[in-house]
Amino acid sequence: MMKILPSEITPYKNYINRRKFIKSSVAAGVLIGASTTLKASHLAEDNPFNNQLDENDNLNTFEDITTYNNFYEFGMGKTDPSENSSNFNPKPWSISLEGLINNPQVLDLEKILNKVTIEDRVYRLRCVEAWSMVIPWQGFPLSEIIKIADPLSSAKFIQFVTVFRPEEMPGQKRRLLPWPYVEGLRMDEAMHPLTILSTGLYGHDLLNQSGAPIRLVVPWKYGFKSIKSVTTIKFVDKQPDATWSMLAPSEYGFYSNVNNNVDHPRWSQGTERRIGEFKRRKTLMFNGYEEEVSYMYEGMDLKKYY
Repeated sequence: MMKILPSEITPYKNYINRRKFIKSSVAAGVLIGASTTLKASHLAEDNPFNNQLDENDNLNTFEDITTYNNFYEFGMGKTDPSENSSNFNPKPWSISLEGLINNPQVLDLEKILNKVTIEDRVYRLRCVEAWSMVIPWQGFPLSEIIKIADPLSSAKFIQFVTVFRPEEMPGQKRRLLPWPYVEGLRMDEAMHPLTILSTGLYGHDLLNQSGAPIRLVVPWKYGFKSIKSVTTIKFVDKQPDATWSMLAPSEYGFYSNVNNNVDHPRWSQGTERRIGEFKRRKTLMFNGYEEEVSYMYEGMDLKKYY
């Protein structure tokens, strides 16, 4: 199981103050042993994209976030990712940019981080299984990578691919899913400023069980759209394959926007269980980001394009 020292697991009210110290230490060149995420240049904590939460959206603990999640590459149980991911090696890491672009290339993650500004993004995460969390991510807009790739006008969608290492990811030795895991976004969704590539949470590099070293985060969609441990970003002209919408298209649509008006065939999506809370919450349309993203789906039948 991947662990962080208890002394490093801080509540968010202390985390922002800690961030200020780290930022000044990095500028002074005195920080030793900091994460890759923290060594990158960092946007101030007054990020406007953190304003969508309300007073009832309390952060989940570091332990909740890193010990309760789905990452079938390490097993089907909620604790399997934290228990079975210690042999996974996320360094060094590179991402291949492919498809309908002017600049196909393989980018080293360290070089990517030298070109981007890391931001704090506190987002709700809503699983299609009707549970949720609030997570303080660190990352950068996916649009920064798209700019580097310089897509052709014919590129309308992006497909993302998770690493395939069955020797390190025991779940991939079983035929649970057609490996490697793939996901996709429409180009406007990928370019939206809420869509990020995350490299950390709670001020630490992502742990293996959380999608190290880099993962997608799309907060208005169900969690399985936020693909983990990304190795390939491919620009295509048609809607790409996505693992769950291929396996069970009647249950998991390509868009998979959080929608409290469209139930899963086997359970309601009207409410959710916030991890750490007893009572269920009402699920918000687009996971609470309706004002920011609904324009992209104007005129679409969201019961058909679920």
